[in-house]
Amino acid sequence: MTSIPPIAKIQRPSKEVINALKDIGTATAAGSLSHMGFRNPHMLGPVPQTKGKSIVGPALTLQFMPQRPDLFSEGEYANPETQLHRHVLYQVEEGDVVVVDARGDMSSGVFGDMMSTYFRGRGGAGIVIDGVMRDRPNVEKLDLALWLRGWTPNYHVQVSIYPSAVNVPIACGGVTVIPGDIIMADDDGVIVVPQSMAAKVIADSQEHAEWEVFSREKLMAGESLQRYYPLHEDARGEYDEWRKSHPLKK
Repeated sequence: MTSIPPIAKIQRPSKEVINALKDIGTATAAGSLSHMGFRNPHMLGPVPQTKGKSIVGPALTLQFMPQRPDLFSEGEYANPETQLHRHVLYQVEEGDVVVVDARGDMSSGVFGDMMSTYFRGRGGAGIVIDGVMRDRPNVEKLDLALWLRGWTPNYHVQVSIYPSAVNVPIACGGVTVIPGDIIMADDDGVIVVPQSMAAKVIADSQEHAEWEVFSREKLMAGESLQRYYPLHEDARGEYDEWRKSHPLKK
């Protein structure tokens, strides 16, 4: 790797779409996507490292591949600008999410203290890695929103993988991520919302969340689980009456 190929720019969703999705949890959005044929938008592997964090933002992607001597030599990293993991961070704008396919590798720390500090300064929303990071004590001081497999003292190319491409389609945690896809992450995990599906997810999720409020009130009062969760068609009239004084959010 001697030169950096041109890096594609992502098309970011509108602030209105991002803000609407922020009112919806990953569980509700994943359910809505399932109704639309996206059976499993949930990444398996990356888990929350900072409890209570919740993010929604467009994906910048970084792909790792297994090291091969004719394609990669760590000696070339004498020039920091050949390090592609730097170049995904150069693309970061406020609210972006860096998503990394590190092949589930548990021995190569994709980012550490200094790179994470730069990401924080750029206003990034969070980092999702199917792999690990390093420098945990210092990174935790940054209060970043992180979903990872874990931590290691090793740096990113120390063992068996190397960064091979920025802003290309990747697989992260078993889910396809296209640059610009909307990443939603909270304590339940990380899901991917294609931009083309965002409006439908918002509409479906908002109504779902609304009838869940109604149903929760009924269940707390000891009413029938069969009638109120999921909302039975026979209870739809009750729900419609309830909504007259509890209008659906827009």
